[in-house]
Amino acid sequence: MFTNRRKNRAVIIGTFIFLILIAIPTFFWMKNSNKDMAERRKSQMSPVIMIPGSSATTERFNELVNLLNKDTYKKHSLLKVQVKTDGTLKYTGRINKNDNEPFIVVGFENNHDGYSNIKKQAKWFDLAFDKLSEQYKFNNFKAFGHSNGGLIWTYWIEQYYSDYSSDIKIKKLMTVGTPFNFNEKNINNKTEMLSNLIKYRKRIPTSLDVYSVSGGENYESDGLVPESSVAAGKYIFQNQVKHYTTMTVTGADAQHSSLPQNKQVVQLIEQYLLDSNKQGQNKNVPGDFKIKQFHKKNKDKK
Repeated sequence: MFTNRRKNRAVIIGTFIFLILIAIPTFFWMKNSNKDMAERRKSQMSPVIMIPGSSATTERFNELVNLLNKDTYKKHSLLKVQVKTDGTLKYTGRINKNDNEPFIVVGFENNHDGYSNIKKQAKWFDLAFDKLSEQYKFNNFKAFGHSNGGLIWTYWIEQYYSDYSSDIKIKKLMTVGTPFNFNEKNINNKTEMLSNLIKYRKRIPTSLDVYSVSGGENYESDGLVPESSVAAGKYIFQNQVKHYTTMTVTGADAQHSSLPQNKQVVQLIEQYLLDSNKQGQNKNVPGDFKIKQFHKKNKDKK
């Protein structure tokens, strides 16, 4: 009898100690978690995160950022992040103190083309996004992708964004010269990639504003990407997102590789993507330009 009491007491004490050992790290985890949430809610930062296309590096948007900083109301700092194939991150540049709308460029050591590689790059981008969101505590951001960078963004939004959507809002997405159907000109011949992006389109947030920009070196393409391939983005975004806007720029520097530093594209970014450019928002976009805008249909209306 006495032995049983001692055993019971030992069990109770052991259980009590065990619960304390669990409670202590849980308490500090909850405290840190609540602190992170509070910091994120108070954050004024709304970065523009850029992904370059295949074969391009984190240096791809240097000229674009320089042009924007010459023309915008507030100057933007630039942070570049290269994701290695082993998942490690290499940082260059920095985000200046009190810069609430910095540019962050994320590129990849393996920057090759192809659908299988785009899926890998989306996974690598997710590693970078997780670290960036943890470090800078932003609660919203804007996305920009040139060429296959737009494909990486679209795939990431469909497959990874839900992990962050309760805390971090993607406000706008601008794709430039993005081949949603690769080099296929006939929309009836949908590639595996386009078919999959259409399949999972309902995962794209309905609050998103999407701007799809194409170049018009001639009537059919920007010299590399068929115009019909860029236009295929409508099967992914139209009637899913809040606003889906297509734009075509023509004239000088409208070929595929020149689009990021095209003056019309620069001013489209100022006008539609940036929050802080009070002066640029009222500017007319120069040169030859056409725009079509589609609003998400309200199913409740007859």
